[in-house]
Amino acid sequence: MMTPDFLRQRRGPLTRDLVQTPGHFGLGQVPARLKPASTTTSICGYCATGCQLKVHLDEDGRAINLSPATHYPVNLGMACPKGWQSLDPLDSPDRGTVPLLRDPSGTLQPVDWATAIGTFVDRFRDIHRRHGRDAAAFLSTGQIPLEEMAFLGCLWKSGMGFLHGDANTRQCMATAATAYKQSFGFDAPPYTYADFEESDVIVLVGSNLCIAHPILWQRVARNPRDPRIIVIDPRATETAQSATLHLPLKPKGDLPLYYALAHCILRDGRIDPASVARCDGFDDFAEFVRGFTPESVETSTGIPAATIENLARVVSEPGKRVSWWWTMGVNQSHEGVRTAQAIINLCLLTGNIGKPGTGPNSITGQCNAMGSRLFSNTTSLVGGHDFADPSHRRKVAETLDLPLQSIPSEPSLAYDQILEAAGRGEIKALWIVATNPFHSWIDSSRLAELRENLDFLVVQDMYPDTESARVADLFLPAAGWGEKAGTFINSERRIGTLKPFRQAPGLALTDFRIFRLIARAWGCGDRFERWTDPEAVFRLLRDTTLDRPCDITGIDGYDHIDRCGGIQWPHPAATDPDPPANERRLFADGVYCHPGGKAKLLFSEPARLPEAPDENFPFLLLTGRGSSSQWHTQSRTARSAILRKLCPAGAFVEIHPDDAARLGISEGSDVTLRSRRGEMTVAAYLAPTVQPGQLFLPMHYPEVNRLTHPSFDPHSRQPNYKACAVSIRLV
Repeated sequence: MMTPDFLRQRRGPLTRDLVQTPGHFGLGQVPARLKPASTTTSICGYCATGCQLKVHLDEDGRAINLSPATHYPVNLGMACPKGWQSLDPLDSPDRGTVPLLRDPSGTLQPVDWATAIGTFVDRFRDIHRRHGRDAAAFLSTGQIPLEEMAFLGCLWKSGMGFLHGDANTRQCMATAATAYKQSFGFDAPPYTYADFEESDVIVLVGSNLCIAHPILWQRVARNPRDPRIIVIDPRATETAQSATLHLPLKPKGDLPLYYALAHCILRDGRIDPASVARCDGFDDFAEFVRGFTPESVETSTGIPAATIENLARVVSEPGKRVSWWWTMGVNQSHEGVRTAQAIINLCLLTGNIGKPGTGPNSITGQCNAMGSRLFSNTTSLVGGHDFADPSHRRKVAETLDLPLQSIPSEPSLAYDQILEAAGRGEIKALWIVATNPFHSWIDSSRLAELRENLDFLVVQDMYPDTESARVADLFLPAAGWGEKAGTFINSERRIGTLKPFRQAPGLALTDFRIFRLIARAWGCGDRFERWTDPEAVFRLLRDTTLDRPCDITGIDGYDHIDRCGGIQWPHPAATDPDPPANERRLFADGVYCHPGGKAKLLFSEPARLPEAPDENFPFLLLTGRGSSSQWHTQSRTARSAILRKLCPAGAFVEIHPDDAARLGISEGSDVTLRSRRGEMTVAAYLAPTVQPGQLFLPMHYPEVNRLTHPSFDPHSRQPNYKACAVSIRLV
């Protein structure tokens, strides 16, 4: 798509003056104290590893280079390609610089902010008046600071009076969050990254650290204990090829495998009695797994019984520190919650929790997915509270100075339910913030049909040419990483700060400032008088966490976080303001968050694959990350010339050489993949790393989700991106 000249413009005197308004520098302008040649720091805005980057500024305060922070306890002087090249997407000529409104002819035309905000308010107010609070929804992100997430969620529900909104953390972390909540009583990943370096046995489940989280793989490589590294994954990934042992599991054979491991551990009495005593449901679980003998699961797992027996001994050896780590291979599944809980159960049975080098540990996808889980005010009330609990609603209302009656008593519909309601015409309008569902959502071709049923679609993002922005009625240009202030929470619960070191181009504004403009125009600005700037909001949100498992009332502000090298929650007011150890684990005392302080052993029968291969669609398609230089829908990474050189420009499919030979497919041949939902043409890549009968597609190309199957975990509502039936033929 050709980009109009007005979208290619850089900043000029007029637009600079418009953006540099008085107030906190988080609202858009570069702070004066950074003007001399100097450096500042910011947490990387891609994955949830949470690396700190040092930003090098010239004498005019302009960022000229990045380097990894040497002493930050997360990355210890390391950075991946995406982190090194974080400046490039900010300077893309394709940045959105002005609001765009679709005219009667169907063309997006530039307008001023007054027109954009006025149109936004008029259209949503009319929908609310005619159809009520359930007739509109927002879809947000794990990519913006938690202060902006909370502002959006509170504005939408307690200011504008709508109910439904969800974040695209539903696509990556809903399974882990739900599993932790149900098992522990709170969404509480128990680990710290130091556990990578302190384990005797590291089990990686559906997790290709080398590609998806390369800095964490470097933490594994730093382990001085010569650990056994076991990878459970259908593909012989880059991580699997570096492991001590690779178990090429049948896709979605996880659950019977872990139940069989539990069977062996219980049969042989290799449990930790003290840990088991802190669990509810032990007798029922022991009876349930009695039938999951290693021999009985050979077919469903593809793993020989002898290998299962040996693995059970390795992960339950007394005195050994065993840590389990999972990512999207578990989460993006039709039964991901029970799979995650099967891993949690193994750790509880063997006492591998709350101690160095142990834990059932989910690795988050997006830079602020944990912030979204606790503070986005979507399916959980801000601060890790429950919408259904009257005392929680009262506490949040009093802390944030919001009318109690403005806080709903029920959570939002989940992401998939919002889109289904839109498809039925029940939701009339969508507000999409910093995400790209018209590319990333499962069975994405259905969104084109859904779009026809929407009266109004708003996309608020950095670029007007994403798949979602192209079909919007209104585009709001937003600032990106490096142009705003706030905090992220990474996978190990560490809160880190991001700082603005440059000005957003043209008329683009921070999401924070856009929300303030909407609040004023809607007439609810008085409810957010104290929400003056990101750090003021951080302090408000901090106070909502009092007495919750995520209590951070001991954090003074952004400088405090920086001084400590980031702070892991919890950090209540009674703790040392400058913790001597910046690596802390949960549940070391064996006390969990359920009433009574016990964990729960949860389980259910394995479910059948929602769509298995058959005569017409004989291959099982797997998807996942394809390169450490690619990120999600590539709306940012594709703007970097260097990152583009580090990954294939076009989509490709990995196919086993035996399957390729049988079908007459050669390396580089164009092939058509077809599922029951759509098709795409890609280049063939012959790869013995995939098993016969299976194919693998990187997730980053827009055509991929035309194929994926619209099935969901019943507990987390997370999509099943990882397995569907397809055919392949030579073009």
